[in-house]
Amino acid sequence: MDFQSMLDHLWVIVAASLVFFMQAGFSMVESGLTRAKNNINVAIKNLTDVGVSMLVYWAFGFALMFGDSFSGFLGGSLFAVNPEHSPYPGLGVFFLFQVMFCSTAATIVSGAVAERMRYAAYIVATLFLSAIVYPLFGHWAWGGLGGEELSSGQGWLASLGFVDFAGSTVVHSVGGYVALAALLVIGPRKGRFSADGKAIRMPASNVPLAVAGVIVLWFGWIGFNGGSTLAMTDAVPGIIVRTCLAAGAGMLSALFAGWLVTGVPEVGFVMNGSLAGLVAITASCHAVGPGEAVIIGAVAGLVMLGATFLLEKLKIDDAVGAVPVHLAAGIWGTVAVGLFGDSALLGTSPFGGSQVLTQLIGVAVCGVWAFGSSLLFFWVFNRLFRLRVTAQEEDDGLNIAEHGASTDLVELLTTMHEQAISGDLSLRLPVEPFTEVGQIARMYNQVISGLEQNTIAREEFAAIFSSVSDGLFLVDAQFRICPNHSAATTKIFRSSELCGKDVRLLFDSMLSPDKSARFREYVQKMFDPAHHERAIASMNPLTAAHFRVSRGYGEWEDRVLEVQCHRIMDAGKKRILHLLVVVRDHSRLAGLSKQLRALRSVEEGAVG
Repeated sequence: MDFQSMLDHLWVIVAASLVFFMQAGFSMVESGLTRAKNNINVAIKNLTDVGVSMLVYWAFGFALMFGDSFSGFLGGSLFAVNPEHSPYPGLGVFFLFQVMFCSTAATIVSGAVAERMRYAAYIVATLFLSAIVYPLFGHWAWGGLGGEELSSGQGWLASLGFVDFAGSTVVHSVGGYVALAALLVIGPRKGRFSADGKAIRMPASNVPLAVAGVIVLWFGWIGFNGGSTLAMTDAVPGIIVRTCLAAGAGMLSALFAGWLVTGVPEVGFVMNGSLAGLVAITASCHAVGPGEAVIIGAVAGLVMLGATFLLEKLKIDDAVGAVPVHLAAGIWGTVAVGLFGDSALLGTSPFGGSQVLTQLIGVAVCGVWAFGSSLLFFWVFNRLFRLRVTAQEEDDGLNIAEHGASTDLVELLTTMHEQAISGDLSLRLPVEPFTEVGQIARMYNQVISGLEQNTIAREEFAAIFSSVSDGLFLVDAQFRICPNHSAATTKIFRSSELCGKDVRLLFDSMLSPDKSARFREYVQKMFDPAHHERAIASMNPLTAAHFRVSRGYGEWEDRVLEVQCHRIMDAGKKRILHLLVVVRDHSRLAGLSKQLRALRSVEEGAVG
């Protein structure tokens, strides 16, 4: 092997490594944009689809995609590929690069269906995509890509002149179509849309992590597009530059257009705008100039926004925006090859003499095949088994329901829920120091301690209210009697329906007009901070007043009551919150005094 071949192989291996590193970026984006109770499930799905897709693609997919072609529709050699027994020295490098693309297509589905798809069902979906959907369309578009040394024949779309340099359609649209089909069958997450159809944003657990994931994906795209030359050539630097320009343009167009529509610079639009620009330029990065790359990326950001709003209107719940980014922007990027691609660099003889028409044919074929086959597959699978977890499992979170795992935050919420059910205020949450959840647990324990003390105080207060002989109740600034009052209050006024009544109207029915008017003036001044409480104490007309209390059925009872009012101020003693009204019943004492006076009067008459 000469030096140039070694350099070419080294570059493709480095590029394949960068594409593999994109899996970390996908995992970061998806786990950051979903809820903490599902982040373990998201992470393990991203790891699983790498392993599953690699093995399936090695056993079947690579052969169907790049083996000797049967009429441009299907590959038929290179099953269970073994590079050491191949006359083609670059087979291992080529396989390594292509299997990373297959894994990328598979992981697109993960983010879209996050937080509600069964783990077992996701594994089956990955098998279906890696073994059938992706390899067959890949053969149609890329069959013969490895050259005559690797296989004979060319895919039928490639024969028409269809161009997709690094996979805007072959990788991203295929993954997006499979994701869309799964979303239609599986349905939206609980609470994603209100009863009137309004979209409700689900909380993201770690947005900074998701942003970091986008940066990782952007970095990996250097290998995704740059490595698709399959050699270290003079074209590689320009491809990488145009890739980055498109990403920046997509980010800015999505940022400002979304800002104009929503009124805020939403971080999700910035993230997905960048990714949409990367997806769109993937098809044509080898055949356009820098200015055209900027246009392609900018339009991709707008296409992503439009698709995002359309999905919400149709009540299709894409957890991370995978369909707008990979499917919608992928379609646009593929069509853009015909609009902006340099025909000399494309080197094709397009169907009907039109590159745009050829690109549209490829887009349509991909839609019919990838979406149609996936929709049928998921519909049948869902009828026989279940794609979705149960409603209770969705509430609990897939970390627990699917993997028996948890997080410190989920454990915290579980303990709080148990305490809410049991009502035991003596329970305390375990505090893990030096973590945010530990700080929350510590503050929660402090709140519960205070609540427990207040509960004890309320119980003691209730005991006092039930045993005190005086009538005690509070009156608010609107002169309404507050809910809590002593048991004696009910006995004195012979009523259990005092809450909410205006104390002035209550007393009007029991006092003489003169006493009632004077009480109204007195209680009004008690709520006026301009008057000192001691200064108006002498105005109290009810130090010993005669009340006519209704017994019901038109009967009345005369009582002699002493009513005193005391102000309850706020902590700063600047505002009067309530009046504490104390009512003492002197009726028995007044009756005894009357009897004593009558007895004395009789004795004095007898002496005289």
